[in-house]
Amino acid sequence: MVVDAPQTEGIKYAGSKLKLLPHILQLVNKVSPKTVLDGFAGTTRVSQMLAQTGHRVIANDISVWSKIFGTCYLLNSYSENHYQPLIDHLNSLPGKDGWFTQNYGGEPNSGSSIGEDNLKKPWQKHNTRRLDAIRDEIEDLSLSEVEKAVLLTSLIFALDEVDSTLGHFVSYLNDWSPRSYNELHLTVPRLFPQTELHAVHQGDIFDLVPKVEVDLAYFDPPYGSCNEKMPPSRVRYAAYYHLWTSICLYDKPELFGKAKRRTDTSDTITNSVFEDFRKSDSGRFVVVEAIERLLKTTRAGHIILSYSSGGRATAEELNDVITSAGQLVEVLEIDYRKNVMAGMRWTNEWVSDAELPNKEFLFLIEK
Repeated sequence: MVVDAPQTEGIKYAGSKLKLLPHILQLVNKVSPKTVLDGFAGTTRVSQMLAQTGHRVIANDISVWSKIFGTCYLLNSYSENHYQPLIDHLNSLPGKDGWFTQNYGGEPNSGSSIGEDNLKKPWQKHNTRRLDAIRDEIEDLSLSEVEKAVLLTSLIFALDEVDSTLGHFVSYLNDWSPRSYNELHLTVPRLFPQTELHAVHQGDIFDLVPKVEVDLAYFDPPYGSCNEKMPPSRVRYAAYYHLWTSICLYDKPELFGKAKRRTDTSDTITNSVFEDFRKSDSGRFVVVEAIERLLKTTRAGHIILSYSSGGRATAEELNDVITSAGQLVEVLEIDYRKNVMAGMRWTNEWVSDAELPNKEFLFLIEK
């Protein structure tokens, strides 16, 4: 039976599991774990849900912005009232021209988002000027790591509400979105009391799994495209959200391309094995071998694995990997096109449906 999931917060995100939260929690409740590893935490919605339902959470992601979100929600011990004066102070700052305005701000005059450098922009200048002023001030304030994470989370959420994008920063809209005319306004994130001692990591999942032992691990790796007819995208998840990285690090990096991406997000530098489209010498997709390695090396009693029908791994390959790593206890199938649960599948029965579009599967595996 699907259960109600607690409220969570997040940015627009291609890998968001917001609609899956009740179904993930349904499988979690079958196992009744005390400790859970969220191995690819992303916007941390799953981690937020698990923390609010009484579990001790170990969150991990390679992205610095995910670590910021995790620190905000999982490590904070202050009430929302503690942050309101700080948020009010940041909202009161006058805007100023700075690095973000120079690179990512455009004028609203003609309705076009094309700036003076003939490139499309993700925000209007009235908001990037606020961003420049607020980000400077956050750096200058005397803050703990957790306090800084809460303020940065608030800033990112506010920027996400006034952008002119499709939800990522690889390309921007030709014309300003209606929301981009709104004024940037920070609010205190929806914080919740901590009932467990959580942990937040930023690193390669294969470096972490040998070091932690948990009751349950939840994995949602960024699968590469399965489209054999089209060349695979050379843009990785690190590039899709490069601006959140720049806001968190505030390192004013070298940029390239029409979207002014960070040079450290180019495909030659950032290449997750889970996004690899190639086959290994064995003739298997690299991503399939990576999933197999992950499932076998994870020290957990149970694993919940997310899989999309758009993933590089075929259903048959994934089924073989799962059964080689443990016992498949249950499969939940979600049809995004219909936005309803399509039923429960057992053992090999799900394979015939998995090649259809818009399918998402949750596998409960007993190690």
